[in-house]
Amino acid sequence: MASDPAARRRRRRKSLVAYLYIAPAMVMFLLFALGPFLHAFWLSFFDWDGITVGTWTGLGNYQKVLADPLTRQAFGHSLVLILFFSSIPVVIGLMIAAVFTTVKVRGSTVFRVAIFLPQVVSSVVVGVIWNWIYADNGPLNEFLRAVGLGAFAKPWLGDFTWALPALGMIGAWMLIGLCMVLFVAGVQQIPSALYDAVRVDGGGRLREMTTVTLPGLRYEFGVVLTLTIVGALRTFDLVFVMTRGGPGTETVVPGLMLYNRAFVDGRVGQSCAIAVILAVLVFAVTFVIDRLVSREG
Repeated sequence: MASDPAARRRRRRKSLVAYLYIAPAMVMFLLFALGPFLHAFWLSFFDWDGITVGTWTGLGNYQKVLADPLTRQAFGHSLVLILFFSSIPVVIGLMIAAVFTTVKVRGSTVFRVAIFLPQVVSSVVVGVIWNWIYADNGPLNEFLRAVGLGAFAKPWLGDFTWALPALGMIGAWMLIGLCMVLFVAGVQQIPSALYDAVRVDGGGRLREMTTVTLPGLRYEFGVVLTLTIVGALRTFDLVFVMTRGGPGTETVVPGLMLYNRAFVDGRVGQSCAIAVILAVLVFAVTFVIDRLVSREG
């Protein structure tokens, strides 16, 4: 019993050391993330143009934003982007990771770097490049015409039907490398004895995937889904560079909408209300995925 106070002091010292390690990151978070969010939350209760004195409106901005059909359309577009951002990269990244970890591919390092490269390139640069690729006389349409599929050539980003899927494909392409890296790292942590047991039992590649790889990548799937879904919800730069929300309002997303409300229309309060709603939605998605992964664990 006499050693209990000493043990508690040691535990407190260890906890203090841990807090000291994360203190710089927490200070940066408070200054540049939580602080601005709280300020935006406060401004969302005002009718303010960013210059003159604001007028208190309470929940008025939230009522206007939620009653606006454009808001529902913008969040609906985000749901479509989530389908592209979270399905295609996960499937392709998992397939590539399975190949790289089970088969010796000559020059695999070069392939991995090439696949991951879009993740580190500025999304503005990516948008400019894909603007050129999707152009009416760009490489994509020229290729379709060259192989006899000219009937499928179209102004992709100017088409009311295909503009949003075209943006979704770009986001999916950018995230494939990230998913691949996370899955490769996860597969390398799975004990090889589990794969040996499946082979001894007569199982093939498919059984290895379903009984060992997928269950072993549970936490990696949680991280990937969080990053891809949040990435889809917070999309702004690609849309801003490539379509500005057009044609019409077919590619308007919440990020572009709050930008226009603040810097084009001068309705800063409504812009902050959209930002708060978006932040709450991102938090809810992150919380649900974390709970699901923890429950499965």
